[in-house]
Amino acid sequence: MPIFVMPFPAIDPVAISIGPFAIRWYALAYVTALLFAWWYMLQLVKTDRLWSATPGASAPLQRRDVDDIIVWGTLGVVLGGRLGYVLFYNLPHYLQFPVEALAVWQGGMSFHGGFLGVAVALVLFTRARGIPLSALSDCAAAAAPAGLFLGRIANFINGELWGRPADVPWAVVFPFAGPEPRHPSQLYEAALEGLLLFAVLAACVWAYRSLSRPWLTTGLFLAGYGLGRTVSEFFREPDPQLGFLWGGLTMGMLLSIPMILVGLAVAAAALRRPPRPTAGSAYP
Repeated sequence: MPIFVMPFPAIDPVAISIGPFAIRWYALAYVTALLFAWWYMLQLVKTDRLWSATPGASAPLQRRDVDDIIVWGTLGVVLGGRLGYVLFYNLPHYLQFPVEALAVWQGGMSFHGGFLGVAVALVLFTRARGIPLSALSDCAAAAAPAGLFLGRIANFINGELWGRPADVPWAVVFPFAGPEPRHPSQLYEAALEGLLLFAVLAACVWAYRSLSRPWLTTGLFLAGYGLGRTVSEFFREPDPQLGFLWGGLTMGMLLSIPMILVGLAVAAAALRRPPRPTAGSAYP
């Protein structure tokens, strides 16, 4: 038992309540993340010098592309996130009670499912618009960590997805996790998958012009998220319906390790190819 334990902050999960209507911090985190992603992607699209090794070339995307992909991306996050949770984390339960799969208000979202949902949305959108998939994917990857940060903060406010029992001075007793002090793993994830990954990608984009090399920013995001999530899983309590899997691995690890490998391969391939010479280059 640690000598000092941090009390769980008394933050009401409901941010605003008007009569029977309530807006939760979790919902506000999603909305704020989408608005920030829209704004940040617009800044990237407006800054032509980030996209090409050739002076004077323009970005391969337009403002209307960013405006419209936010709607597609929102659908991808929500539908993919819920479907991913159903398939990856609690399939036996939902096979027994299939109607509950639609009850999103009861909680249950998967980042990996949301990521796949957004990937499908990007593919469909870029095919419909005839714009480079690599450009839009890189743009979205650069903005995504900010949303991860806000989402994990909302998880902490909700007192969910808590960590394993701990004896560190900053351990927290979560209201729904029993009397044991635990790692605030949501904050670890917010720091690694959110703040740190955003800072690394921002440096790559703005200082080293990673957007000028198609797929590089996407590869770095995949590897960075996978690494941050895998490290955090050593401190996070596994979902009770799954527990620990083979060799002490968790489902989060099993889904993140392939992201690391694919991300590294994508980034390495991007570095081997020459930078985008002009906005009209043939890179997909």
